[in-house]
Amino acid sequence: MHRNATRTAVRTLACAAVPMLLVAGCSSGSDGDDSARPSPSASASSASPTPAPVKFTTLPDPCKTLSGDTVGDVVPEAKKKGKNLGSKDADGYGTCLWSGLDDYQYRALTVSLKRFDSDVTLGSGSERAAEYAGQQVAAISQDKENKKVKDTPLDGVGDQATSIAFETEKKDGEKTEEYREQRIVAITGNVVVTVDYEGAGFETGKTPKAEDIRKGAEKAAKEAVKAVK
Repeated sequence: MHRNATRTAVRTLACAAVPMLLVAGCSSGSDGDDSARPSPSASASSASPTPAPVKFTTLPDPCKTLSGDTVGDVVPEAKKKGKNLGSKDADGYGTCLWSGLDDYQYRALTVSLKRFDSDVTLGSGSERAAEYAGQQVAAISQDKENKKVKDTPLDGVGDQATSIAFETEKKDGEKTEEYREQRIVAITGNVVVTVDYEGAGFETGKTPKAEDIRKGAEKAAKEAVKAVK
């Protein structure tokens, strides 16, 4: 006990002899070693990474992305409110279908919306949207049932868009019908808008021109992209 008391007295005198600015280093609870304290940089590096913010956090009703006038022009005799194909995640995905038969000419149009959130392991919402858009474009050429596939960039629709023209044949009973089709895949922020438009002539109806199908699909795509807000 005597030896410990002597050490405490010596320490007290030594601290009294130094300037006041150094007194803190002589406190009884510190030996000047801060190695046990976490540095600000170490605390920051141990914090969980934050996903990048996204442009859109919700989606519109896909059946409300097109006006009644556009539906009437692109899909004659279709119900203008369309048929919502449903989704368990309305803020993540949705599809609407319009179809009609006018003077034995058949038309069908779908607008599909898919939204992506950012993920620290999978990438930002916009990066994930771009990856998905590429898959939507590639799916047409990868399907061996599709003929005369031709894709081109489409300016003025979202951040980036691709228009793909192709033809297919589908059996209706014993008869095979020729369909002209167009798919447009557009990216706007973290959302992908996919428009599929097809037409065929039944019985006495004429097969629609490829140019008419392209124009109809592009008109619908431009309007649908603008509806994403």
